[in-house]
Amino acid sequence: MSVPRNAVILLSGGLDSATVLAQARSQGYACYALSFDYGQRHRVELDAAARVATLLGATEHRVSRLDLAMFGGSALTDLNIAVPEQLAAGIPVTYVPARNTIMLSIALAWAEVLGSRDIFIGVNAVDYSGYPDCRPEYIAAFEAMGNLATKAGVEGQQLRIHAPLMQLSKAQIVALGTTLGVDYTATISCYQADASGRACGVCDSCRLRHQGFVEAGVADPTRYAVTP
Repeated sequence: MSVPRNAVILLSGGLDSATVLAQARSQGYACYALSFDYGQRHRVELDAAARVATLLGATEHRVSRLDLAMFGGSALTDLNIAVPEQLAAGIPVTYVPARNTIMLSIALAWAEVLGSRDIFIGVNAVDYSGYPDCRPEYIAAFEAMGNLATKAGVEGQQLRIHAPLMQLSKAQIVALGTTLGVDYTATISCYQADASGRACGVCDSCRLRHQGFVEAGVADPTRYAVTP
């Protein structure tokens, strides 16, 4: 029997990252889930991440603590900036400066310790919120940097950043996760969910999530305060 390869999975507790974890598990990886308590207003997503890690059989789940709220600059880390309730063109105020770069860097460190050359992230360039660090060019650049900046990379153990949802619509992601057995009731995508995990139904993340379920022809199990 072959020994499963270790992989680090960035797990926010949302729909996309849960789907990625399920996909990595289906490919035979031993999944080490990594979540971040970075000062986000929707910290309830960390409870969802713990649920998802357990339900989908992660080998281990760790939460790394950062304080991106000390800089602010985003509606997700500064309570003085309102979460938008309408989809808008351009980069929205829910973009958190350098978030994916910081998170991938920490994932890279853990991967080296685990002897893993595989990191999975649920970024998406098709049906997404306009974030510059969700583009394929960014993922390719970070992968190249990781192979230059690590002992493992210098010694020829090539790192790969997997972004399997990159070219999928939200509906396609929902359909994929459904076939993989993801229980989306355990996930939270809302930028301002309440303490019980109930989604607002009006932020762009809620709207994109609900639209994905509708277009996939799958019943949306999300508890909304207001139906999108």
